[in-house]
Amino acid sequence: MTPLTGAPAAARLRIADEVSLPELTLRGLLLGALITVLFTASNVYLGLKVGLTFSSSIPAAVISMAVLRLAGGANILENNMVQTQASAAGTLSSIIFILPGLVMTGHWVGFPFWQTASVCAIGGILGVLYSIPLRRALVVQSPLAYPEGVAAAEILRVGSASPTPDPAAAPGPPAPGLADIVAGGVTGAAFSLIASGFKLFGEGLTWWFAAGGAVFRLGTGFSLALVGAGYLVGIVAGLAMLLGVVLAWGVAVPVLTATTPMPPEATLAGFATRLWSTQVRFIGAGVIGIGAVWTLLVLLRPVAEGMRASFAALRTSRSSGADAIPRTERDMPIHLVGGLSLLLIAPMALIFHRFLAASGPALPAGLHASLVAGAVLFAFAFGFLIAAACGYMAGLVGSSASPISGIGIVAVTLVSLLLLVLPGSGELLASQEGSGLAIALALFTTSVIVAVASISNDNLQDLKTGWLVGATPWRQQVALMVGCVAGALVIPPILDLLYGAYGFAGTLPRAGMDPAQALAAPQATLMSAIAVGIFTHRIDWSMILLGIGIGLVVIGLDALLARRGGLARLPVLAVGIGIYLPPTISVTIVIGAVLGWLIARALQRRAAAAGTDAAPALEHAQRRGVLLASGLIVGESLVGVLLAAIIGASGNQTPLALVGPGFEPAAGWLGLAGFLLVCAAFAGRVLATR
Repeated sequence: MTPLTGAPAAARLRIADEVSLPELTLRGLLLGALITVLFTASNVYLGLKVGLTFSSSIPAAVISMAVLRLAGGANILENNMVQTQASAAGTLSSIIFILPGLVMTGHWVGFPFWQTASVCAIGGILGVLYSIPLRRALVVQSPLAYPEGVAAAEILRVGSASPTPDPAAAPGPPAPGLADIVAGGVTGAAFSLIASGFKLFGEGLTWWFAAGGAVFRLGTGFSLALVGAGYLVGIVAGLAMLLGVVLAWGVAVPVLTATTPMPPEATLAGFATRLWSTQVRFIGAGVIGIGAVWTLLVLLRPVAEGMRASFAALRTSRSSGADAIPRTERDMPIHLVGGLSLLLIAPMALIFHRFLAASGPALPAGLHASLVAGAVLFAFAFGFLIAAACGYMAGLVGSSASPISGIGIVAVTLVSLLLLVLPGSGELLASQEGSGLAIALALFTTSVIVAVASISNDNLQDLKTGWLVGATPWRQQVALMVGCVAGALVIPPILDLLYGAYGFAGTLPRAGMDPAQALAAPQATLMSAIAVGIFTHRIDWSMILLGIGIGLVVIGLDALLARRGGLARLPVLAVGIGIYLPPTISVTIVIGAVLGWLIARALQRRAAAAGTDAAPALEHAQRRGVLLASGLIVGESLVGVLLAAIIGASGNQTPLALVGPGFEPAAGWLGLAGFLLVCAAFAGRVLATR
C-alpha cells in the first residue's frame, strides 16, 4: 500500500495540543476487544494457511467509525484508539510463524493455554515498551513513509465530519467504506463455504507434465483471501514472488527430477512434490535468510542514529518538565518503561522454567538455571535490537511487507547456536531426548522474539497514525498493551481449534485425516527444520547455500534497479517466499497483485482520456480496493475457523460436503469459473465511480 495523499483539505483535521477529547474509553476498549477476536482469528488462519498476515488497522478503523457512529457518535481520537488496540492484537498473531513448530517437532501435542498466552502477552508488551523510546526519532522527526499508518489516518479523517461529535445529534449513517468491507466479507465467506464446506467448487487446478524426464507444474488456487493479500502486497512484490515460482518449478524441480531416478511406484506429482519439499524449499529458506540479514545490515546505521536522537529528545523533555511537554508528545515516562521492562524478567524466567520442567529429561540444577538465564537474556537483548530494526522497516516498507518471518529465521539460528555453546550443553545434547528439549527451547525462545518484532512493527505504524490525527502517545501505548493481552488470550484456543480440525503439514493429530487439507504453516515448518538440522547436524546446507547465492544475486539486481529509478524492483524476501510456498498459494497471490495493477492502469487510462488528474480517482479506488481486499480475507478466514469448529465437533473432515470425491473434476472447473467471476466483480466495484 502507498500513502493516501489526495484527501480533501477539509478532511485533514488534526486535534490541537490544547484540545482534550475522550480517547481511551470503556466502550472503545470493549469494541476493540470484539474486533480483536475477529481479526486475530482471521490472521491466525491466514498465517497458518499461507504464511502471510494482513494489517488490520484500516478495516478496524472503518468498523469502529461505523459502530460508534450508530451508538451516538465518537471523535477521531476515540476511533483511533479502537483501531490501535485491534491492530496490535491482529499483528500479534504473527507468533504463529513459530509456535506450531513445537507441535511439529513433537514437544507439544496441543497448545497449553497459559504458556502460549503468556509468551504472546510478554513478548507483545516488550515490543510496545521497546519501541516507545524510538517514537520521536522514527515517527515525528523522520521522513519515513509508514504507509499503513498514513492510510489509516486518512481513513479516520475522511470518516470524521467534525473533531467533536454533537451529543444531541441523532446517530448518523455508517462510516464510508463499511459497505465495501461487508461486501468483501460476504463474498469471501460465501465462496469459501461453497468450496471448502459444500465441496461444490474446487480449491484449485493443477497440471503436471514431463519433458525429457523433467517434471513441470502449472496451476493456481482459488482462494479469495489470497487474491486480497496479493492486492495489498502490490505488483512489485507480486512479480518478485512469481520469479520465485519460476525458479522453483521452472528450473529447480525440473532439473532435480531429470537427474534423480524416479521410484517405480511414484507418480509425477508425488515425485516432484517430494523433491520440492525436501530440497527446493531449502533454497527458498536460504534466499529468505540472506534477505533478512541484508535488511538488518542495511538498517543498522539509521536505526542507531534514530535511537541516539530519540534518547536525546527524551533527556531534553525531562529537563523541561512534564507540564511543558505538549499533549501530543507525552509518551509513557521512560522510568516507567524501564521499570516495566525489568519487571517482565521475572514472569519470563518463570515461563521458561515451567517450559523446561514440564517435559523432557530432568536437568541438573546448574544446567537448568543456565538454560533459563541464557534464553531470557537473549530474548531481552536481541528483542530490543529487533524492535528498533522492525520499527524502522515498518516505516520504510510498511508492516505488511516487513520481513518478520526472516527475522524469525535469523533468531532461531542464533539462539540454536547459543544453546550449543552454553556451559553444560554437551550433557544435554548427549541424548536424543535432550536434543529434542534443546530444539523446543530454541523455538520457544524465538517465539518471544517474533512477538516483540511483530508488535514493534505495528506499534510505530499506529503511533504514526496517532501523530497525524493528534492522539496522546501514552494513551495509545496503553491501548497497544491492552491489545496485546486481548490477542494473547484469543490465540491459544484458535490454534488448538485449527490444529485439531486440519492438522499441520507433516503433523496430523488423528489417524485418517486428509493431508491435503493440512495447514501449511510454512514459516513454522522452516524454522523447525532449521533448529532440528542445527542440533542433529543433518541440515541440508548445500541447498541453503545455493539459496544464499541466489539471494545475493537478487540483492545485486535489486540494487541495480534501484539505481535506475522507477517502480521496477526485485525484493529478495518476496523471491524467497515464491520459492518456498506451493504454487497454489503463491500464484494466487500474484493474481491478486496483477489484478490491482490492471485496475490502476485502467484508472490512469480513464483519467487520461478525460483530460483530468488521475490522483483523486486512484485514491478513491485504492481505499475501496483495500477495504474490499480486507473483507475477502476476513470473510474466508472466519469461515475457515467456523469449519474448523464443525470438523472438531463432528470428527468428520468434510461434514458439510454435498458431493462425493467423484465430483472433483467438475468442481475444479466450476471453481475456476466462480473465481474468475469474483475477480471481475472485484475490479468492477473498485473501478466504479461511486
